[in-house]
Amino acid sequence: MSEGETRILAAEKRRWFEQEPLSRLLDVLDSGGEEACVVGGAVRNALLGLAPGEIIDLATTAVPDEVVRRAKSAGFNPVPTGIEHGTITVVIGGKPFEVTTLREDVETFGRHAKVRFGRDWKKDAERRDFTINALFLARDGRVIDFVGGLKDIEARRVRFIGDPGARIREDYLRILRFFRFHAAYGEGAPDAAGLLACIRARGELATLSRERVRAELLKLFVAKHAVSALAVMGETGLSVSVLGGVPLLASFANMMKAEQALGLAPDAIRRLGALAVFVADDAERLRERLRLANAESRRLESMGDCWWQISPDRGEQAARALLYKIGTENFRDRALLAFARSPAKANDKAWHELIALPARWTPPKFPLAAKDFLDRGVAKGPALGKSLTRAEEAWIEAGFPAERLKLDSIADGAAKDVGKS
Repeated sequence: MSEGETRILAAEKRRWFEQEPLSRLLDVLDSGGEEACVVGGAVRNALLGLAPGEIIDLATTAVPDEVVRRAKSAGFNPVPTGIEHGTITVVIGGKPFEVTTLREDVETFGRHAKVRFGRDWKKDAERRDFTINALFLARDGRVIDFVGGLKDIEARRVRFIGDPGARIREDYLRILRFFRFHAAYGEGAPDAAGLLACIRARGELATLSRERVRAELLKLFVAKHAVSALAVMGETGLSVSVLGGVPLLASFANMMKAEQALGLAPDAIRRLGALAVFVADDAERLRERLRLANAESRRLESMGDCWWQISPDRGEQAARALLYKIGTENFRDRALLAFARSPAKANDKAWHELIALPARWTPPKFPLAAKDFLDRGVAKGPALGKSLTRAEEAWIEAGFPAERLKLDSIADGAAKDVGKS
């Protein structure tokens, strides 16, 4: 391998690198006249003291057919997931590794670049997106850097490789990736040259598939510095381009604080609701713009449904009634949204108790059935349905009683009301 800047990765940061099955795969690929290194996110994360990630990427001088041959000979399962671009997914004991032959671009047109396989590590690094994603980790523990990624990691700076505009034209999703990686790994203001290139190309975001935009945004929303990244996106008009509405940044920031204060895991859909849903109709707009799954869209629609009516001041009974009607997940989402848009501090005890209601109270099943009303002379059909609905409403209002005398009274009243109507 031609030498770039090198640094030895500390032993305590590369234990994962020396363990099976990765070490077995490197034994197979980094031998017999071919070279192989770990590349990309796993190397970046190791330098930052983070876990390598779910899927580890490897780069190799071996051409795809040779990767397949070696993998099969070793008893691994090679899957040609992107063989036209040199990528083979090698599965070992159920764990996947992405193995890609060194490449250089011959022609670039978005995601469908024409590539040529090669053996030049520097050229392969130069065709990647950001400097911090183009670092190689060799078997001897050396991190090899051809593009200045080591210095950028030290500075917590996300910077395009080479000309930012050229990198973006290769794939306009890199506009959103710039902000997502800055939110996850950057500190301070975004790289000025990269930001300017993103602003100039922002109109091209409309050419991207909605699925790709969705995936990138949801990753951004749960990043450490999502608020500051979204603030810059809002100031430069990028948020409106992807969301189709003015972002509610204060609400998003408060949602992050509320999740942290309550010990809840970051939730990208909940945070999207805080950022972009004010009324239920906003959920439909987001569903179309981001190609959300039906379940995601329903969550957002529920969040926008009269969230402003939720408050600890309304009392426990009102909260129980809402929890019974909309279920645990929707209750928590909607209550958190109301909390995030309230003037209360993140550690407000009353709000915490309200949001924790599902943990201390399980909604009971409505104890009355059709037979209770048929026995009272209510006819089958619309009248029976009305009597059940009115009885359930009265039961909720009465505080979900279980006593038989109270239930009989509620059933008598509902049957009589339906008979009068």
